[in-house]
Amino acid sequence: MSASTMDRRTVMAGGVAGGLALVGTPAFAARPSLPSKRPALADRNFTSRSVEREIARVSARIGDPKLRWMFGNCYPNTLDTTVRMSTIGGAPDAFVITGDIPCLWLRDSSAQVRPYLHLVRDDPALRTLFRGLIARQSRSILIDPYANAFMESPTAKTDLSWALKDQTEMKPGVAERKWEIDSLCYPMRLAYGYWQATRDATPFDATWAEAARASIRTYREQQRKDGRGPYSFLRSSNRNTETMALEGWGNPAKPNGLIQCGFRPSDDSCVYPYLIPSNLFAVTTLRELAVVASEARHDTALAADATALANEVEAALVAHGRMRLRDGREVWAYEVDGFGNAIFMDDANVPSLSALAYMGCVPATDPLWRRTAQAAWSDANPYFFKGSKAEGIGGPHVGLGQIWPMSLIVRALAGADDATVRACLRMLRDTDADTGFIHEAFDKDDPAKFTRSWFAWANGLFGELIVQLANTRPALLASAL
Repeated sequence: MSASTMDRRTVMAGGVAGGLALVGTPAFAARPSLPSKRPALADRNFTSRSVEREIARVSARIGDPKLRWMFGNCYPNTLDTTVRMSTIGGAPDAFVITGDIPCLWLRDSSAQVRPYLHLVRDDPALRTLFRGLIARQSRSILIDPYANAFMESPTAKTDLSWALKDQTEMKPGVAERKWEIDSLCYPMRLAYGYWQATRDATPFDATWAEAARASIRTYREQQRKDGRGPYSFLRSSNRNTETMALEGWGNPAKPNGLIQCGFRPSDDSCVYPYLIPSNLFAVTTLRELAVVASEARHDTALAADATALANEVEAALVAHGRMRLRDGREVWAYEVDGFGNAIFMDDANVPSLSALAYMGCVPATDPLWRRTAQAAWSDANPYFFKGSKAEGIGGPHVGLGQIWPMSLIVRALAGADDATVRACLRMLRDTDADTGFIHEAFDKDDPAKFTRSWFAWANGLFGELIVQLANTRPALLASAL
């Protein structure tokens, strides 16, 4: 069965990891050499000398043999297996699939290339990739700013089996149309990161600016100050998280300046429409968009519009985004409705409450965030799971008792102490089911039961963590776990 006919949540162990080694093969058949799981050089989709040098540099600093092997497999996984380069109108085009699903998610594709940003200035091939992806994302947003995933051909109808009968306005080129605030945040973050790294204004053309304005317009529509807006979504499914309540318009919310959201970054529907971590991410990335608009394009109107919206949403977050736990601690809520109702939980998918410091939305020392993150990593969060093999955060997407390695990676990335980072590294090392890759989720008591053997976002995030540790905590990375 092809990846395009499988639901994201049901791509289970036993599949092929990026077209490489079967999960079902004997674990570490060639121990102790731990042979690379990368494709042969001729079979790689994209190669970068800078990335290869970075693999060698960082690998030399990793003391644990298995962790070193996993880094070598995971860090280049996006380039090796998911990038499809071409040209459109003489300019580069990069279509970056998620892995086992051959479509481009705005969120995933941005996050997948982020680990290479620090190398892009001095690598022409990488600059071409980033320019191509920024252009592809801009064109995709202009097809439909409410969509989260896109087909490679802008004229193709979706072939995702679970989206074929969705009751929403499905346009050609759209693979899935779940409205997620972060889907528009991530291209803003990618543009800002590229501009900061290169000062190359080439990608920030009129198409990019038009997509940026469409993103701001969509956010304003979903503040729903003057009616419910143009977006609704219904899906026939035996999972309530796959559709939206009240004939596809979502549960009631009182307009207050926050942006309403149909779906979380997990692609699960929101309970209350104001998803707080995504609104916080929107504030941060709108301000980043303003920097690019001002500095790269000298477009003061676009910069002012982005800044004004960021300021408005930030004020609403201060007024409506917090709650108190039963023990009296004030924390960021996960979702609110504007009527005074709030949910505390966390979901491993980024943006999350746990990831706010990693995303640059708050300082790692911020007391409110530290209380929130501590509560998220405890039984105050119904999706925090502790088993015989690991502990971490999951979410409703693949069910109870399923830990997402992404939560362990983010915890380590967000400025944790050495002991916590070391514990996260051990759990990541010991829960890969001896595949050499990071998965979507695994069973807290049996890591051999996992979802998604080819999930490039998680692989890249793990690589990003290891690079960060090599640069900031080399002694920790070099030591035995």
